[in-house]
Amino acid sequence: MNKTSQRTGQTLKFVSLVTLTVQNAMVGLSMRYSRTRAGDMFLSSTAVVMAEVVKLITCLILVYVEEGNFEKFYKALHMTIVKQPIDTLKVCVPSLLYIIQNNLLYVSASNLDAATHQVTYQLKILTTAFFAVTILRRSLHTTQWGALVLLVIGVVLVQLAQTVKAQLPSGIEQNHWLGFSAALSACFLSGFAGIYFEKILKGSDISVWMRNVQLSVLSIPFGLSTCFLQDSSIIRKQGFFFGYDLFICYLVVLQAGGGLIVAMVVKYADNILKGFATSLAIIISCIASVYLFDFHLSFQFTLGAFLVICSIFLYSHQPKTASLDKHTSAEKV
Repeated sequence: MNKTSQRTGQTLKFVSLVTLTVQNAMVGLSMRYSRTRAGDMFLSSTAVVMAEVVKLITCLILVYVEEGNFEKFYKALHMTIVKQPIDTLKVCVPSLLYIIQNNLLYVSASNLDAATHQVTYQLKILTTAFFAVTILRRSLHTTQWGALVLLVIGVVLVQLAQTVKAQLPSGIEQNHWLGFSAALSACFLSGFAGIYFEKILKGSDISVWMRNVQLSVLSIPFGLSTCFLQDSSIIRKQGFFFGYDLFICYLVVLQAGGGLIVAMVVKYADNILKGFATSLAIIISCIASVYLFDFHLSFQFTLGAFLVICSIFLYSHQPKTASLDKHTSAEKV
């Protein structure tokens, strides 16, 4: 029986590794492809809203399964969302930040190749650590500080290796520094929102799925406001779903389900396993970018990416009590 449990545990760890790796790599590659391919360009602001709608429906189903029947399900929703308005309003902050973050990630995907975006977005480790120290009063080990310094050096090398503007098949003129600024801003928002959401989760006994229902219920109005502020003229002329096809539908589902999948499997994955998954995703993105997007690997980029991968392992290789990576339940990719 003991051996069976060990085998099951090993299988779950392997499945977690594969799932995390594929999810991390596919989101970046898919977003990049969606912004570079020829044809009618979909509105990224509407894709962000639709991802929230899919996420809301998924979380409602999961809450229903948790409660067991419709009566308990309705009471749980009413008690959590309607009867506790102050508690629900607390979630407004991460809801708004995640909408802005996801829109910024599309800007980054339009202006940075998938490999550079994947490496740069690892700066969220730095911003998460910063907010964990300042908000949650956690402390970092010396090796973790060293890992963060290594991370910054690696990202700087990667950014300096990519300075050429390029015209994409979609017609978008690629602007490297705009893409970097968007990715950096998204990292700050991700770090703050993740730590803020973790603090909310720890301060109540509400399940993570119910919290995600609250997030999506509040995120959708924010997202719709963004749509009509940013793209109202196009939406009026072409419609909300202009440029959508099966690939965009797949991308919406991938974005909606990605964070939820991670939340489900992450309990089987320790920090080292998550480090492996992130590092493998960076390698996959680099290799895939060479073939899919005609990306040219330079020595400087390779060195920078190597330093980032090393920093991930160095940062992750800590006792579980020292880990800062506990906000995955709320993070969106």
